[in-house]
Amino acid sequence: MSAAPQASAEPLLRVEALRTWFPIHAGLLQRVVGWVRAVDGVDLAVPAGGTLALVGESGCGKTTVGHSILRLVEPQEGAVVFDGVDLMSLSPAAMRAYRQQIQVVFQDPMASLDPRMRVRDIVAEGMQSFGIGTGTADRTRRVGELFERVQLDPDQIWRYPHEFSGGQRQRIGIARALAVEPRLVICDEAVSALDVSIQAQILNLLRDLQRELGLAYLFITHDLGVVRYLADEVAVMYLGQIVERGETEAVFQRPAHPYTRGLLAAVPSVDPERRSPPPQVLGDVPSPADPPPGCRFHTRCPEVFARCRAEAPPLFRVSEGAARCFLADPEAGSPQGRAGP
Repeated sequence: MSAAPQASAEPLLRVEALRTWFPIHAGLLQRVVGWVRAVDGVDLAVPAGGTLALVGESGCGKTTVGHSILRLVEPQEGAVVFDGVDLMSLSPAAMRAYRQQIQVVFQDPMASLDPRMRVRDIVAEGMQSFGIGTGTADRTRRVGELFERVQLDPDQIWRYPHEFSGGQRQRIGIARALAVEPRLVICDEAVSALDVSIQAQILNLLRDLQRELGLAYLFITHDLGVVRYLADEVAVMYLGQIVERGETEAVFQRPAHPYTRGLLAAVPSVDPERRSPPPQVLGDVPSPADPPPGCRFHTRCPEVFARCRAEAPPLFRVSEGAARCFLADPEAGSPQGRAGP
């Protein structure tokens, strides 16, 4: 794992109060009758050369965060500040230059590679678009070097995607992202479709590339094992909001939010001393089109009390981070502050 930058340093990427809602249309005239609150006031910070993991269950909005940062979908509100520039204020033409500096590695390597193109052309496509390289021969040489960097045979650059295994295709996806010399790579469930042994190889590759190239990663995942191995910091997302964030080991050792404790309890343990698992998460995730009042987690929380149903908690500071839970506030979370279940 790379050393986490000092907290006082300005992050490479800072996301503030990001809100991305999708309209719900109904009726003959397709009027807007509601909104899916996919991302609802998210704050994040990714340090230069470091890794922030964004973790949560499927449907919590974490992939939409990544798409919103790149403006593949347009947020309604908020700021996305990359290297001091608010990307939300840029025109589409000006935003294009920043897409060179922020690249994505997708979950399904086969779906993200055009089956009609040779992998040489897939990897070189971004170089040509952004004017990297002096011509066809130079770009072909660069593609070969990228194949070596991601531990593939350079002689294979003229093959088609279907001629590679899943792990090899993901390496090609990584090479394509690196081809335009980015500073930040958004890894959207980048290893979840791979076998466990291949996952480990790809994670080792990503960590080595980070050390060599000084890359920053926003790693979007539901796999807490991946988080602990790769990330310096973690942000836990639930129903469109960040419910806990902090340094990875601190969150794993001393989780402050019941949802985080539930996620950790669901991870299989080989420790024979672990005889009494922490409280589990209850029930199903509510609809993001109709989130519960008060704390959004209260309908599934094993530690809920009356205030949770009536008030939406802010992010309270905890020792190494923050948690969106009244239990993290010494006064509101004390037994005297509870009004019972």
